[in-house]
Amino acid sequence: MVCLEGTRVAPRASRTAVVTKLAEQEQNTTDYTGDPGVVLMLAYQGGDESAFDELVERYSSLVWSLLTRFIGQGGTREDLVQEAFLRVIKARDRYLPTARFSTYIYRIVYHLAINETQRRRTHASLDQPKGEDNDGSMGEDILGGELEPSEELERDDTINAVRAAISELPEGQRMALILAKYHELSYAEIAETLESTEKAIKSLVHRARESLREKLAPFLREERGGAA
Repeated sequence: MVCLEGTRVAPRASRTAVVTKLAEQEQNTTDYTGDPGVVLMLAYQGGDESAFDELVERYSSLVWSLLTRFIGQGGTREDLVQEAFLRVIKARDRYLPTARFSTYIYRIVYHLAINETQRRRTHASLDQPKGEDNDGSMGEDILGGELEPSEELERDDTINAVRAAISELPEGQRMALILAKYHELSYAEIAETLESTEKAIKSLVHRARESLREKLAPFLREERGGAA
């Protein structure tokens, strides 16, 4: 999916530099050096070029999925996946294992997605309708089962309604909800990703779900009434 051949990479970091950076993390309460992605990133930082290829293979699908769920379908997604990993390359020498690598890459994707959302707002025509995604999963079970439609409810109409409602959420709420529901991150991990606090993330997710319930309740009531 991602082609980065011919990309110039930063000079190889010395083993001494890597050890020094790890030493700077001794005060952290959590040691992430056993995380598979962190192991690969540190290996890449230490000069193992093949480790970067493994990072792309391991995490590109997660990056693609998060971008799809946040910004919908569109021709920019592959470019954004490449940009995410180019930023990993650029951060090679200064990288520090302060979180799981997935959290680290999700943070990069979040900022890219915000920039893309703002860019789209400045254009009259979009590549795809808001909230649309490629796998049908956006809109399924996002409310934790509390607003399950009846069997007679048209599934596609319901999913489209949920997609539209999610796309209208504030960006922080939308990302927090997606990371919690689809990527199964803890509130603490989402807080690291969005550079916030765990308490604030709990509030974001709660407000996002309340907003969706409010927006979708009339639609579901109408459909259920029609099916009765």
